[in-house]
Amino acid sequence: MKPAAYFQRNRDIHPPALARGYKSSIPRSPRQALLSIDQTISEITGPAFGHGDIGPLDHDLIRNFATTGDPVGSRIIVHGHVRDENGRPVPGTLVEVWQANASGRYRHRKDTYFGALDPNFGGCGRTITDENGYYVFRTVKPGPYPWRNHVNSWRPAHIHLSVFGRAFCQRLITQMYFEGDPLIPLCPIVRTIPDPAAIDRLIAPLDLNASIPLDSLAYRFDIVLRGRRSTLFENRLEGN
Repeated sequence: MKPAAYFQRNRDIHPPALARGYKSSIPRSPRQALLSIDQTISEITGPAFGHGDIGPLDHDLIRNFATTGDPVGSRIIVHGHVRDENGRPVPGTLVEVWQANASGRYRHRKDTYFGALDPNFGGCGRTITDENGYYVFRTVKPGPYPWRNHVNSWRPAHIHLSVFGRAFCQRLITQMYFEGDPLIPLCPIVRTIPDPAAIDRLIAPLDLNASIPLDSLAYRFDIVLRGRRSTLFENRLEGN
């Protein structure tokens, strides 16, 4: 097989470690130059995930935590492909999601937002990409919520996604936003990204072709692991 072309990292799309408008970046950003450390065998090897590791409802956030009925909120489908820099599918990849519920509250003991805690919604799911690199989740659309960046900061509705490769050091984390949300351009976290095209790649468009009539709207979110059109990953700001 002919080796694939190598794509140089595009460092211009990534936000700086220190962004004054994003208050939490101030204590978290490094003050010294970063060091490059060789990886050991424990970092370049890891688990191989198979469909036997996934339960039948793990991808269905509407049903995987419910006990007395369906969760409150607009039912949606989130789907897409995981691909490499050459557009080839990445099969057998573990994709995890976590999110707030329809009122904008996470099922976490430290989340003290006034939004109601839905007894039938856990907010977590996982699946494995098929042979075509395809994944799909059923869930409810999360609500926006306030946070303490400044006196009236609100996070846009979003879903966190984690893509797990073949080694422990290959876990990539990103956020998916929803087309048409007026809070996106106002969010201090989003505004740390200097490239508007990179922001656009984090916004999932409505996909009526994949929607289920009288049931669920659908949003498409494709994930590109590397290259010029790569998805921005928040835990790899130095480059994918």
